[in-house]
Amino acid sequence: MLVWIFLIVLLLLIFGGMAIAFSMAVTSLVVVVFDRGLGNIPYGIIAQRMVYGVNSFPLLAIPFFLLAGRLMNTAGITDRIFRFCNVLIGHVQGGLGHVNILASMIFAGMSGSAVSDAVGLGQIEIKAMKDQGYDADFSAAVTAASATIGPIIPPSIPMVLYGVLGNVSVGALFIGGIVPGVLMGLFMMITVSIIAKRRNYPVQKRAGFTDILRATVNGLFPLLCPLILVGGIWSGVFTPTEAAAVAVIYSLFLGLILYRELNFRSLIKVLREALDDTSVILFIISAASLYGWLLARYQIPAGIAEKILAITQDPLIILLLVNGFLLVVGCFMESLAAINILTPILLPLVVKVGIDPIHFGVVMVLNLMIGLLTPPVGMVLYSVQRVANIPFERLQRALLIFFFPLLAVLVLITLYPPLVTWLPSTLWRK
Repeated sequence: MLVWIFLIVLLLLIFGGMAIAFSMAVTSLVVVVFDRGLGNIPYGIIAQRMVYGVNSFPLLAIPFFLLAGRLMNTAGITDRIFRFCNVLIGHVQGGLGHVNILASMIFAGMSGSAVSDAVGLGQIEIKAMKDQGYDADFSAAVTAASATIGPIIPPSIPMVLYGVLGNVSVGALFIGGIVPGVLMGLFMMITVSIIAKRRNYPVQKRAGFTDILRATVNGLFPLLCPLILVGGIWSGVFTPTEAAAVAVIYSLFLGLILYRELNFRSLIKVLREALDDTSVILFIISAASLYGWLLARYQIPAGIAEKILAITQDPLIILLLVNGFLLVVGCFMESLAAINILTPILLPLVVKVGIDPIHFGVVMVLNLMIGLLTPPVGMVLYSVQRVANIPFERLQRALLIFFFPLLAVLVLITLYPPLVTWLPSTLWRK
């Protein structure tokens, strides 16, 4: 009975328009009232569980990465990344589409957020593509699709959260996302090439050596950021959480001292925006912590695992079923909330049948990133639609073709786990 209360009340509240954090908190309260009665609600324990959910050192990475992404979008860093990518590959057929994807791959190594990528780089990329004669629909679709690479290539805010909840090495998860993230970029570039040839999109003049050198020098310090972060984590110089703080310090150095495109007023604005983002995310985590604790207390994850294992114990079949489930969930639930709710339920199940938790973490995050492109909750979808200022239906139609490369990578890493696990097992120092 309790499992249906957990599920039905939550879905009713979400589809009724209540914010996801409040939906989880209210559902948890309803479950407690149903179990203990209205007069025996343990308010102290409820408050403790919610505070305990955010009282974690690794979770400090989330506000730091959010702040770093905001700083990079304001400090001229995204402009320099875009110009570097443009002189590098802008001359091929559909060049600005490839530039869009490559810039997202580089920016992914700094911010860890798909929305930061979509909003920050998107404003530059969409305008440049439209000015060069690309369709507005295609320009927006490439921007939205490439933004999903952000949380796959390290660093990654969703992977931080999954690692904390599942007691999985965040550093190993970061390293495990490198190959899938690169594959996403390559597969999307193949898609762009096919579309560009069919629509005869313009080809830019090949940049000269002087232009390439100038763009490389101007973009050198931003380009060093992913190397510093990933290299520092891999070598053990700093933890993933400390890497987030390093990203903020590095962004401040570039924006305030080197490029001087940040001033006091813009810095205050960035801090306020990052604070707003952080408060929303941490409230979701706090409410999800209470929800997850009650799930575990009433042994609901164990019960679900037993029922699934009674049907099949084949790891591949279970992983395919979970993939289908997560793709549907990603359409209706914000990714961080989904990770909070589903990690305590699904991780014990997949570990029980021998699936590597690092492999599953990357698969889970990629599923939910695809959900960012689907209505009714897709945050990247709505962010790009606002930036591009085109009708929602046109953007959705233009995006359809880009689901093929994303789903292809998802199938590949599902069927061949070494694409995720080989690098961590080879490089990660435990």
